Amino acid sequence: MDDAAVLKRRGYIMGINLGEGSYAKVKSAFSERLKFNVAVKIIDRKKAPTDFLEKFLPREIEILAMLNHRSIVKTYEIFETSDGKVYIIMELGVQGDLLEFIKTRGALHEDDARKKFRQLSSAIKYCHDLDVVHRDLKCENLLLDKDFNIKLSDFGFSKRCLRDDSGRLTLSKTFCGSAAYAAPEVLQGIPYQPKVYDIWSLGVILYIMVCGSMPYDDSNIKKMLRIQKEHRVNFPRSKHLTGECKDLIYRMLQPDVNRRLHIDEILSHCWVQPKARGLSSAAINKEGESSRSTESPWTPDPISDKKSPTKLEPREEAGPKTSPEEESVEVSRQSETLGFNGERVASEPEEGAPQPPQQPSETHS
Repeated sequence: MDDAAVLKRRGYIMGINLGEGSYAKVKSAFSERLKFNVAVKIIDRKKAPTDFLEKFLPREIEILAMLNHRSIVKTYEIFETSDGKVYIIMELGVQGDLLEFIKTRGALHEDDARKKFRQLSSAIKYCHDLDVVHRDLKCENLLLDKDFNIKLSDFGFSKRCLRDDSGRLTLSKTFCGSAAYAAPEVLQGIPYQPKVYDIWSLGVILYIMVCGSMPYDDSNIKKMLRIQKEHRVNFPRSKHLTGECKDLIYRMLQPDVNRRLHIDEILSHCWVQPKARGLSSAAINKEGESSRSTESPWTPDPISDKKSPTKLEPREEAGPKTSPEEESVEVSRQSETLGFNGERVASEPEEGAPQPPQQPSETHS
């Protein structure tokens, strides 16, 4: 039977196509039982790679079945047919994803960003408390419900963290995610703490929320890594961000994994708290003072129409326009994809490729 017939027998009337890949697609459908529209992720085992079928799909199904949080997309049903197709029935993000929202409306005001970021951070705390890590946090994976509340989705790279005999979390060696949102330790191929990796991605997401642009230019991974490791973060002057907001972003985009904020510290940060506002300059200076640089390492890249960032497909072994002053946002330049045994990895642009223009900005360093 085709997908429509399979879904019809389960009580779903198939609707439009929401997305499609080489071995999976997402459709909308109306649930006759629930009386509202849902999203249906359909995975064809016959077309999927072995690594995905043996490792990532079982993890995703196990984790989806255990999660229950108001800011995480609900999973209503999972079933499989005899011809090897897996159907995952999920909550539908009726207002689209955060990336499209920012492309359409521009950077969020801090009050709106605070609300959405608090929802996202609450979802991540829920996951981390269960020793579940997402490992692919990005704006495309943050859906919006009818009231524009955040719904975290796509747990395809998620996993349950293991602990050693002393109770400490073990390091992860699977390098996955999107280069534009990936922490420097992941880009370098260093075994990493997966919860700490999620925090870096949260920092990138908050930056995009309030600036409407990417914090780093991922068209040159080597240069991007150097800037990240020097702990330099540029903020467009036109956005007039508060010191508390910049301080939180700066502490999440901390290259030293031992100093990067934990999720509880994020939720208790004065910018995230709805009432406890007002961070002294001394508190900011303790970590890093907001200052103007004589030379900006990079101007934040406007969000371009290219949907997906450079992907760091999972692999087990470590491996080696527009001014920011403008309010119009298009999605980020998320650049090179090079083959590595059929997998895509981050890369540098060809020699002589044009670099982003230097524009005035503020630098947190």
